[in-house]
Amino acid sequence: MIPQEIKKDIFWVGTIDWNVKNFHGHTYTTQRGTTYNAYLILDKEIVLVDTVYEPFADEMIEKINKIIPPEKIDYIIANHVEIDHSGALVEILKLCPKAKILGTQKCKEGLYRNFYLDMDFRVVKTNDKLNLGKRTLTFIEAPMIHWPDSMFTYCPEEKLLLPNDAFGQHYATSKRFDDEVDNAELMDEAKKYYANILWPLGSIILKKIEELQKMSIPIEMIAPSHGIIWRKAPSKIINSYIAWAKNETEPKVVLVYETMWGSTERMARMIVEGIINSGLEVRLFDVTRSDRTEIIKEMLEAKGFIFGSSTHDNDMLPTIAGFLEFLKGLRPKNRLACVFGSYGWAGGAVKNIEGILKDIGIEIVQPSLSIQYAPSKEDLDNCYEFGKNFAYKIKGG
Repeated sequence: MIPQEIKKDIFWVGTIDWNVKNFHGHTYTTQRGTTYNAYLILDKEIVLVDTVYEPFADEMIEKINKIIPPEKIDYIIANHVEIDHSGALVEILKLCPKAKILGTQKCKEGLYRNFYLDMDFRVVKTNDKLNLGKRTLTFIEAPMIHWPDSMFTYCPEEKLLLPNDAFGQHYATSKRFDDEVDNAELMDEAKKYYANILWPLGSIILKKIEELQKMSIPIEMIAPSHGIIWRKAPSKIINSYIAWAKNETEPKVVLVYETMWGSTERMARMIVEGIINSGLEVRLFDVTRSDRTEIIKEMLEAKGFIFGSSTHDNDMLPTIAGFLEFLKGLRPKNRLACVFGSYGWAGGAVKNIEGILKDIGIEIVQPSLSIQYAPSKEDLDNCYEFGKNFAYKIKGG
């Protein structure tokens, strides 16, 4: 693909990874692929904002070559040290060895530890500015969104925010802008990205958005480092981040279970019937057959969580144990939950799930339901009522 002008003399020179299906060491599935976005700004001083993942360095350099010889680059802005954005730095510096690199102190330390390069690195802090000629770049430190080194770059003349991983999505498409793609798909990927990567950072994200608002900087375009550029409705993704960061929820239930011989599955299905017939939206996931990334996305806006497991060796089954450990790291707040499961000669799964939920800080709002061996008709009737009762609590009863 050729470079694409997103503003006058500002070009997308990133790359599209159509085939990547797993990210962050297989913790995140990317069924729609991703992009690695980098931006070239032409002015009296020429700036490259971020780079791309190293295997795509040649593609980025080819795009830059279509605009200017790379050796003319004066500055490289490193908003984030993670290698999907800095991996091509080594190759681009071979072509512009005199370019100065700008980033936070943590970024300087991280880049050195990744590449062990001698770099002309200049540390910048919030409100530091770089005059390019017709334009100015202002830097805004954004630690823990989502690494300690993270930073936003803002161009006031263009009302353009370049926030690296914030407001991004893993979404491979030949289109570049939000008004060119299916908006339902776009928001689905944005929600998935937030839920699986940024969910535990909500309080930090809220403070940073409040900081941006106090700075009274107009934003007409947000160009993140993954996925689509927001030019039609940048406020839409900002407002979504505010809602997600506040842990705002909908009257919806997500039920996640693991079963050994089918008894827990039968319980799960009957619990779901009780919820459906109470008029609530519900999603049912067998954790061994479902995409964890998708489950977490569905949980982001759901008020109610239900977890179930058969018992093995006096504990829950291993896949749901791993899932709950991952959920523990995301630290969801303002959620209600309940627990169920089946067992043979001895229990343990239900009690241990309850313990994890208490550690996370999720409120268990009704007594758990345990059934020995295969559920009887009376047991299944109890499961149905269990679901109805939980739905009632989610509705505010």
